[in-house]
Amino acid sequence: MTNRPLANKNIKRYALAIFLAWSSVFVLLYYFTLNFNWYISAADSLVTNGLLALACMILSNMLGYYQPKNETILFVLVITLMLAGVITFVSNVALSYLFAEELTYRSFLQLSLILRFIIVFIFLAWCAVANILWYRLEEQSASQERLLIAQNLSKEAELNKLRHQLQPHFLFNSLNSVYALTIMNPTEAGNMILKLASFLRGNLKRDDEIWVKVEEEMEYIQLYLDIEKVRFSHRLNIELKVAEETLDLCLPGTLLQPIVENAIKFGLYNTAAAITISIFVKVENNRLVITVQNPFDPEMRATGGTGFGLSAIKRRLYLLFGDEQLLQTRATEDNIYITTLKIPQK
Repeated sequence: MTNRPLANKNIKRYALAIFLAWSSVFVLLYYFTLNFNWYISAADSLVTNGLLALACMILSNMLGYYQPKNETILFVLVITLMLAGVITFVSNVALSYLFAEELTYRSFLQLSLILRFIIVFIFLAWCAVANILWYRLEEQSASQERLLIAQNLSKEAELNKLRHQLQPHFLFNSLNSVYALTIMNPTEAGNMILKLASFLRGNLKRDDEIWVKVEEEMEYIQLYLDIEKVRFSHRLNIELKVAEETLDLCLPGTLLQPIVENAIKFGLYNTAAAITISIFVKVENNRLVITVQNPFDPEMRATGGTGFGLSAIKRRLYLLFGDEQLLQTRATEDNIYITTLKIPQK
């Protein structure tokens, strides 16, 4: 426990104000009610309350260094009783020595000994309870902060894992395509390798970026689509519509590429006809909305794949936003598969 109450400047000011007010009340009480002179009244108040203030500081620091987990109330009771006894005894000896010739005051001092002890004990008990609450709240706050840091680190680790898993996922598919092209069309295979190298180089540059602008993501997707166009030639057509007001908005990096890859796989793998993949980017209700559409044959099944791409995207979105409904898919009656991605903007 490092944050002590008296280390706080505001608490120091309040404590000083309370000490001065408390001491002033006792001075006035002795002077006007008990008819002691100003010197006796001030001395009694300052000695007793000064020792009480010192005991409160000792108690606060003691509780800051050590608090028993069990029987805390008994521990506080014993400590406050001991400190109250010490203060009462020391103040009584000091005041008796200072005013040895004031018989009336010394008689009052002896008669009020028990009452002084009770008042000091109550004040110290209140101080002990306030300090225990302070330190418990500080400990709870520190524990919550550590838990939050641990959760954030765990979330970042999982996000990085998902991002890094998506890269080989795409790379393996591309290498398979390069292998097929080296047999059927070596020239196009060479072009594809060059584009793939450019794509991966750009991917490495943004590896540590969690958030990217839409404009950057669209350039990244264009590189990917250039690779796929080499692979599928005239069979793949792209319709891309990006609203100008979305270019400076942000989304998690490498989030869109698996969706486009999924659309190409389901649209092209089981047909020899040309298809069009449509990508629309717009803003709705302070959310970036990206829609990817592809035709599909309901009687055919896409070859290969484990479904990791879309499940990884859902998991990333949940970790970032705590919302499982930001990625939605549906199929229309005219066999168009629509994937909608919604990214809240800060």
